[in-house]
Amino acid sequence: MEELKNRGKKREGRHGDTWDPFQLNPVGSEKESKRRCFQFAQYLVAVFVGIAVLTSAVLAKGSLLVLSTLSSPHSLRDKKEKQFYMLMLVFCLVFPNFLVFLKSLWRVAFKSFVQPNMKTMSFICAVECLVSLGTSILVLVVMPQFDVLTNLFISGGVCIVSAILQIIYRLQRETWRIIFPICSLTLTVTGYCLLGVDYMVRESSHVANQSKDCYIYIALGIFASILVSICWWENPLQATNRMQKTLAELDGFRDFVFVISSILRIIVIGAVYLIYHKLIVGEGESIEWPDFKLDDGVVLKIGLVLLFLQAFFSAACHWFGVVACKIHAVRMSFALPVCCTGPATLLLGLLLFLTEAQKLDGAAHSNMTEFCASLGHVNAENETVILLELTRSICRTSLASHYFQWPFSLLVLEGACMWLGFVSCTYYVWKIKVQRIERTSQLFVRRLYESAFIDLSLLLNTKMKVPRAQNEESADDIQNCVIYLCATMWHETYDEMLKILTSMFRLDRYRGDPKQDHKDCFDFECHIYVDDAFMTEKETGKRLVNSYVDDLVQVVIEVYRVFTNKEPDDVSIIEAPYGGRLMFVMPEGNMLYVHLKDKALIRNKKRWSQIMYLYYLLGWKGYIVKNPKKISRQNNPLRASLVSLDGESYLLPQEDNDNKRRFISDDHTYILALDGDTDFQPKAVILLVDRLRMYYTVGAACGRIHPTGMGPMVWYQKFEYAVGHWLQKTAEHVFGSVLCSPGCFSLFRGTALMDDNVLKRYTTTASRASEYVQYDQGEDRWLCTLLLQQGWRVEYNAASDAYTNSPQEFKEFYNQRRRWGPSTLANTLDLLHSGMETVKRNSSISRIYIFYQMFTVGSSILGPASVTLMIAGAFQFVFRLAGTLSIIIACIPPVFYIMVCFITKSNTQITIAAIMSVLYAFLMTASFFSIIGDMVMQGTFLTPTGVFLVSMTIMYLVTAILHPEEFGMIIYGLMYFICIPSGYLLLTIYSLVNMHIVSWGTRETNKGEGEVKKNTNLLCDKNCKLCCWDMKLQVTQETENLMIQQITGQIAQQAPPLPITNHETTQQAAAKMEPQAKVDTRMEADLFVSGSKSPSTDSSPTDEPIRKAVVAFEDQSSVSSDDNGERSSISKSMFSDDGDDDDDEGGFNDHEETEEFPVSDWVEPVKEEFLKKLTYANMKRNLQEQIRYALRNKAEDETCEELVALLTDVLNRELSGDGPEDIQSESRLEELRHALESQARHYLRSAKMDRLLKRVKRAIEKTLTAPQVQKLDEGEHDFWNKLIERYLKPIVETKEHQAEVTRELKSLRNKAVFLYFIINVLWVVATFFLQAIGNDIISIKIPKYIPGKNTTGEYLKVEPLSLMFLLSFAVLLLVQFLAMLYHRVYTLIHVVSYRSSEKDYKKRDDENEDLGMTLENITANKLDTDDDVVM
Repeated sequence: MEELKNRGKKREGRHGDTWDPFQLNPVGSEKESKRRCFQFAQYLVAVFVGIAVLTSAVLAKGSLLVLSTLSSPHSLRDKKEKQFYMLMLVFCLVFPNFLVFLKSLWRVAFKSFVQPNMKTMSFICAVECLVSLGTSILVLVVMPQFDVLTNLFISGGVCIVSAILQIIYRLQRETWRIIFPICSLTLTVTGYCLLGVDYMVRESSHVANQSKDCYIYIALGIFASILVSICWWENPLQATNRMQKTLAELDGFRDFVFVISSILRIIVIGAVYLIYHKLIVGEGESIEWPDFKLDDGVVLKIGLVLLFLQAFFSAACHWFGVVACKIHAVRMSFALPVCCTGPATLLLGLLLFLTEAQKLDGAAHSNMTEFCASLGHVNAENETVILLELTRSICRTSLASHYFQWPFSLLVLEGACMWLGFVSCTYYVWKIKVQRIERTSQLFVRRLYESAFIDLSLLLNTKMKVPRAQNEESADDIQNCVIYLCATMWHETYDEMLKILTSMFRLDRYRGDPKQDHKDCFDFECHIYVDDAFMTEKETGKRLVNSYVDDLVQVVIEVYRVFTNKEPDDVSIIEAPYGGRLMFVMPEGNMLYVHLKDKALIRNKKRWSQIMYLYYLLGWKGYIVKNPKKISRQNNPLRASLVSLDGESYLLPQEDNDNKRRFISDDHTYILALDGDTDFQPKAVILLVDRLRMYYTVGAACGRIHPTGMGPMVWYQKFEYAVGHWLQKTAEHVFGSVLCSPGCFSLFRGTALMDDNVLKRYTTTASRASEYVQYDQGEDRWLCTLLLQQGWRVEYNAASDAYTNSPQEFKEFYNQRRRWGPSTLANTLDLLHSGMETVKRNSSISRIYIFYQMFTVGSSILGPASVTLMIAGAFQFVFRLAGTLSIIIACIPPVFYIMVCFITKSNTQITIAAIMSVLYAFLMTASFFSIIGDMVMQGTFLTPTGVFLVSMTIMYLVTAILHPEEFGMIIYGLMYFICIPSGYLLLTIYSLVNMHIVSWGTRETNKGEGEVKKNTNLLCDKNCKLCCWDMKLQVTQETENLMIQQITGQIAQQAPPLPITNHETTQQAAAKMEPQAKVDTRMEADLFVSGSKSPSTDSSPTDEPIRKAVVAFEDQSSVSSDDNGERSSISKSMFSDDGDDDDDEGGFNDHEETEEFPVSDWVEPVKEEFLKKLTYANMKRNLQEQIRYALRNKAEDETCEELVALLTDVLNRELSGDGPEDIQSESRLEELRHALESQARHYLRSAKMDRLLKRVKRAIEKTLTAPQVQKLDEGEHDFWNKLIERYLKPIVETKEHQAEVTRELKSLRNKAVFLYFIINVLWVVATFFLQAIGNDIISIKIPKYIPGKNTTGEYLKVEPLSLMFLLSFAVLLLVQFLAMLYHRVYTLIHVVSYRSSEKDYKKRDDENEDLGMTLENITANKLDTDDDVVM
């Protein structure tokens, strides 16, 4: 209700100014807000992860303590049991090393291998052996000798080396904070002293089972703890930038080092176990494994359960700890649970003791001494063995002393000192700062965790860092990046343009003012490349923008109104060698460029538009930011980067990003490739940026593409896209790399695109048949293939959603897939062909992944045969035909359609395919119900077909449930099922047979070319025949004036000609004009002569273009009520000042005369659209919104509204006699400017708010600024000319070349069809003969089961080929399903981390905020003054 009222109120406000107050309001234009359900889910996930960390840590630590207690020499278990429990302890230590060995071996074998430096590797292996020695001595030798409480406390001493290194290297910025490591060292040493005193008191007071050799084990424990604490030596050193060369080398071959070191660690663990327990102690007997029976033995159950708890939950604790850091819940879900692990374990033990002690005999004794003495005679039951041994272990403390029990407080103090010691040593963890989906290598120093000390291992392994100086770069700090949004348009509709513009303006609102820092540290520009943007007006021969550009201009204006309630502020119209450019400053100050491509000047179509913007943004802009001194701007005041504003110099908005890029490397320069109809939210872009920002090897990342539209074809595509993303893309992401990042919404890294053999190879013009298929039919897939072959990784982010229009008509769908199918196969085969070389270069692609892709390609090639056999099965089910006959009948339609495709035209093929698709759909529906009926008749679903159908249904249902926001896609699954023959049989045939057709197939109509604009100045229009040429002569009023001028001696320059075809005349309406200071009119001449070869003659085989002379002078005629020559010159910069006495502090001269220059015919009509900004209704609305935006701080609300009311009154008074649609003249605008600024100055001075005057004057200037017509920078103009000449010159193909290409394409088509045909026929024929031979001779017999009963004695007979293919397909789906589960978890982590740092749109309250533009944006890393140690 409130929303309806607000919209009505805004509409009433507009209605007071114009009779046309109605506007479009595209979906999603409203401000994004944090949804409470997501916030609640975020907290819920954080709480769950925190509980999981604490629970797993307590279970891992507790199970280790229990095992050490059961294996203790003081335990009452027999020797074999103690040896068995000791062996379980050994396995607990071995398990994490074994996991690291497997993971590192996988990466070395299938990812990347770097030759190690032997010196560095030897050093690391020596350190790892010492750590393993210390861990083994402490766990296998010392801990069994101590009681359980001492074992719980003594592990806190493993932080001693870390504390010493922190003190030595002074890692704290503030001097007083060195007290933390000093306190840690002091407390740890005190704890060890208390340990020695405690055992001395026990031995002197004759506590049971205490002997003098305990001092040896105390010394061994301290020594072992020091060795273990060496484990994290790398953490303080990397924080101090010491040993950087060694650590950098280690990062390169760390995997290989871990392979060797993990083996050495396992050897050391085994050696300590054997040496101590077999040689030194010598009490053990060899374990007889048959003595431990799982069915009747308790020992085996207890040992294996404790081993599982310790091994599994220590690994789980490590994983949940990583998750806690990545979701920005470091304090609540990581630091707090880990620090509380020791106290929680102690508390849990006490609770168990207090609640379960009554089960033990002697629980009724009056004091602890008598209770402990009675435990020696207790024979515990199976379920109380652990409780009895733990209780006996506690009774070995001073609590069981017959003399005095106060020394037990020494043990308590020891525990407190040890716990406080490691907490104070790792205090920096509480101040950790992490990025979204922070890399694990940036969170933790070591990949290996110590399962025996899981809580201390997590805290000490957390990466510490000191802040870097300004000139030092840190890979752990979030890097600023610049994103270029590049949308390619090809005949989009109004609604499609509305989607992409709305998305861009949403991102502008999310980013905010580019002069201010953003929490996501990014800047962006929007570029739209419009293919085929011009047409030739048939009556006059003028080259004008077509209706698609007119629609785009209207969309920009409409979207600007929706987001700001005003007209576009700063519009520039620029001519360019490729056509033209429109430049807009978006509401928040970010830039939008619309590049209008003339196909007569530059190549059209998507790939060439991509090459165009890649060379422009990466090549040219990268060059000028690296060589700013080589670009001269002194001779071009229109493009000067500095303007004057109240005596200070600032960057123009269009120059600001280029200046910022000086401090941003190419690694953090990103290209967001978009289609002209893509709809996305800012969140989707940021999630993709996270992937590229975190992982350097990621060259591209794509999101989840959702097809939009209505109708059955869209329903089919919805489920097809869903399955493709749910299973196929996730499997590619997890097991290797995504093969195709779609151009409708993908983020590319600048460095990856600029790499060797990528962009340069991408400019290759197709000349052979295979190149036409691979290069031009699927340019996005080819670009990704080039990236993969160079070693870059392509990733998929399931949470990055984008929506794009999909084909709604059957014909359009088939033509689209006709391009995609052969291109996909060609690029995949190219990648497989270079598979071994790609494996060497690309660490993400392994031999196993290449095999996986070979299997998927084989499955796709056998798709038609598989569908044909499935149809045969449907005939067999429905009509009860014999197997051989059903195969023959099923083969008839595909063979018939192949013949149709070779004989008839494309449209006929599609029509027949549509009819056959409907018939196949009926058959598939009948087959579906027949399969269900067959399972009912058989009384079981445990048939190959039944199991496959049920399992597929369950798998897709579970997959949909795991995608809750897309669960509705499951509804379209039935549509997808019945369309399988059409999509995998008929479409494959159509794509292969029509492979020789390389046209785009969609959006081929150019509605702009056929439009004719009326020419009122036509004086002569004659058609005449001269020899073999048909001539058309037109003379306009401007032409007549030009002739008079030429006669009187005026100079005119001939314009460059354009080629003229048989049925179309084109004209390059461009010329140079001499400056005119006082003349207020323009005379234009246009001599238009066109010719075409007469069909009745044959004197020449080719058409010859006729050159035409065009001389144009700028016409400064008025528009509407504007009779003051507003269009005669370029408008002043929006940043100019009026030079008042109180504000004029010098600077640039803003009122200097600008040089006039000639413009093409298309400029004036476009400019007229934007001049409507200067009507009364628009100026009133613009002025109000500009003032509100300039004074948008909370403290200025009252002043803002009063000022808006005053200036609106001034505007109403000054323009009281004008109509709402009248455009104001330049002199009138100057009068308005003076009146508005005078009123604003008077009010602000009286209100003592002079500091706001600059902002208000700037707002007024923006309101009254007309669109500018600018010249392109000379350097950039030269760049475009050379780029077009080198790579983008329009392709002119001779008929001979076209005939040769067509012949090669048909030859390639024939080969592909033959190969497909042979492979599929062989598969069908093999199945046919197996059916003909009979199931009794060659078949696999499967026992028939009935649920709840045994076998029925009957057997189901299945052909081997069918069963093999069915099983292979099932295995493939199972692998993809498991990959989807893995990917879902990490997608959830990413989404939760984003929600925790999501932007919240709040009104600013900074009263002293400087809204002026900054001269430059220094993005170098700065020192953090708030935090001591930053993560």
